[in-house]
Amino acid sequence: MPRFVFFAVLCGLAPVPAPAQAPELAAGSFLVSSRELGDPNFSESVILLLRYDDEEGAMGLIVNRRTDLPLSRVFQDVKQAKGRTDLAYMGGPVEPGNVLALLKSSTKLEDAERVFANVYLISDKELLEKTLAGKGEPSVFHVFLGYAGWGPGQLEHEVELGAWHILPADAASVFDADPDSVWPRLIRRTELRIARVGPGFPASIIAAANRPTESPAKPN
Repeated sequence: MPRFVFFAVLCGLAPVPAPAQAPELAAGSFLVSSRELGDPNFSESVILLLRYDDEEGAMGLIVNRRTDLPLSRVFQDVKQAKGRTDLAYMGGPVEPGNVLALLKSSTKLEDAERVFANVYLISDKELLEKTLAGKGEPSVFHVFLGYAGWGPGQLEHEVELGAWHILPADAASVFDADPDSVWPRLIRRTELRIARVGPGFPASIIAAANRPTESPAKPN
């Protein structure tokens, strides 16, 4: 798993306890940005965690930020993408030239990495071209430019400060045809959960710094 960099600096805030029985950080979880998270890279974002490790950090994709760039332009040199009008998504601020994809598949994909349930991460070029050739539909296939990454301990600290709410991921939200509706729906769900279990997140949170200090390694 690649080594990730710090690209948000949170300071001056004392951590507060998370709500009881809150979901744990893990691959296959959603990070739902708090209403107070002011970093434009992540404001009103929903991130699917792809990888998570205490010692090596975490990696994820923003699933609700669709661009106006069609796949035919993303893959100009790939004949299988000719005529594709479905739009790419901005996966995060780290290496925006790096292309990854998520595919919902009822069968196991040999050269893909299972994230949760039947949702797979595609980083292999040949498998990506094969999926394009197979006319993967937007309802089960999304392409992402860049990704989000955290160094060891960084994401945990941000969660303690209330920057992120954690929810179990679901494929319907990952591949929602109306990505603009995903964050409002999930933030309401987290607030209802918090209201049921009692206070735990601070009312005023973060002005996070907004860019990596170095270029991290590309995902395998």
